[in-house]
Formats: sequence, C-alpha cells, structure tokens
Amino acid sequence: MKRILLFLITNLAVVFVLTVVAYVTGLDRWLAQHGQSLGGLLVLAAFFGFGGSFISLAMSKFTAKRLMGVQVIDPQTTDPRGRWLLSVVENYARSVGVGMPEVGVFDSPEPNAFATGASRNSALVAVSTGLMQRMGQKEVEAVIGHEMTHVANGDMVTLTLIQGVVNTFVIFLSRVIAGLIGGRDERGGGGVYFLSVIVLQLVLGVLANIIVMWFSRRREFRADRGGAQLAGKGNMIGALEDLKRVHEPLPAPQFAAFGIAEGPVAGGIKRLFMSHPPLDERIAALRTLNIN
Repeated sequence: MKRILLFLITNLAVVFVLTVVAYVTGLDRWLAQHGQSLGGLLVLAAFFGFGGSFISLAMSKFTAKRLMGVQVIDPQTTDPRGRWLLSVVENYARSVGVGMPEVGVFDSPEPNAFATGASRNSALVAVSTGLMQRMGQKEVEAVIGHEMTHVANGDMVTLTLIQGVVNTFVIFLSRVIAGLIGGRDERGGGGVYFLSVIVLQLVLGVLANIIVMWFSRRREFRADRGGAQLAGKGNMIGALEDLKRVHEPLPAPQFAAFGIAEGPVAGGIKRLFMSHPPLDERIAALRTLNIN
C-alpha cells in the first residue's frame, strides 16, 4: 500500500505543480479570454502532460543514483562480483541488441532490481545487495535478463508515453469540467475554478493510474518471458519463487515500476493499482512457455 500511495503522490504532485504554473503565469486566464478553445486547451494539456513525463524520464538515472544510492560499477573494476555482473549484462546486451547499460548495486537487504534510463542505449541496471546475497548465480542472471528485456523493449519510454497521454487527459478534462461547474467567469481564473481543477485532477489522476498500472502489469509478463529466454525458464521460475519467500517494494515508486517485484498481493480495489502481477500468476505463465 505504501508503494501505491507514493506512486500516486508523485504523479499527482507533478500535475499539481504544472497546474499552479498555468494559473500563476495566466495561461488559464489567457485561454478563457480567447474563448477557451478546446483545441488550445488540449495543446496546453499535452505540453504539460508530456513535458512532465519526459523531464522525469530524462532525470531517471540521476535520480536513481541519488535517491536509491546506486553505486555504479567501474568498467575497470577488479572486484570479482563487479566483474561478474558486468559480464552478465554485457552478454545480455549483445543478445538483445542494445548498448551496454551502466551497472550498479544499491544497499538493501531485500532481493530486488530495476532498470531505468531515457533510451534503450542509455540505461541503468541496478541490483540490490540482498539480491546478490539471497539468490544463486543462475537466479540472479534470470533477474538481470528480466531487467535487460525491459531495456530492450523500450519499456521506460513506453510507460512515459502512456503516462504523458494520461496526464494530458487529466489536465484537459479537469479544466473542461471545472469550467462547466464554475461558469465562464470562473474559467477566467477565479478561485472556485482553480480549486475545482485541483480537486478534479486529484480524482481523475487516481482513476487514470489504473490504466497506467494495467499496462505495467502486461509489460511484466513480457519481461519474464525475455528473462526465461536469456537465462532459462527454470532459472526465471526459481528467481520468482525466491521472491515469493521474501520481498518488499522498492522505496521509490518510479523505480518500483521497473523492478522485478513489488509488495504482497493486494485485494479488491487495491489490486487495480499494482504495477506487477501476482508472482503466482507470473510463475504459472512461465510454466506454459515452450522454452527450455
């Protein structure tokens, strides 16, 4: 639940900041004075919606290193563990046809890993110290294969585009509905209009994230399949079974979305906001694959 709450707060905070910018700079009032053209409003919404998403994507590696404390492994390292991780990632990068990512380790007792970065050829793959300590080499290779499949599939960019579309319609619809509630005078930038926009963005933003999480769950099955193809189906299943025994969500929601697993399975409405399918479903899907 904490991971879900953090994810929602992060996304809604971005939309909130953009709303304040539009209000303070007078963009809302300018649109109202020019008849609040729906076309113009949609352009404004797309500019802010996609702008926020792509700024976050561009900063993702920097943010990961700072927020998660990721220590990037020097390509010239003589540490045996570091050399092994680099060799596994390099081998998979050649197999899937992407540039060599940066490889890092972050301090966490729980087994986890994530991939992030602005493009397929400029990525970061990071594993936790807990993953290295709790899993065997074959299972770690499967987890890395899962993350490298995320990179090869361009999942970071895909999810950013989806989030940009969702943000665009949240910003657009919140202003249209607020205008209908407050009337033409309020669309000129009055307090009632502004408060209505904020409340509507909160409500619509929560509902819109259901769509984003649905796409995220679909993407995880593809990454599991890729991990099985790179490291072997048995090893991928073994890694997921290890995660069933003990795992926690990554503390930063934007990285949890690209991690190997999240927290315990939620029930009811909470399940709609899960970024990953239940581990049992992922294992069952892998067992049906015709992969050795």
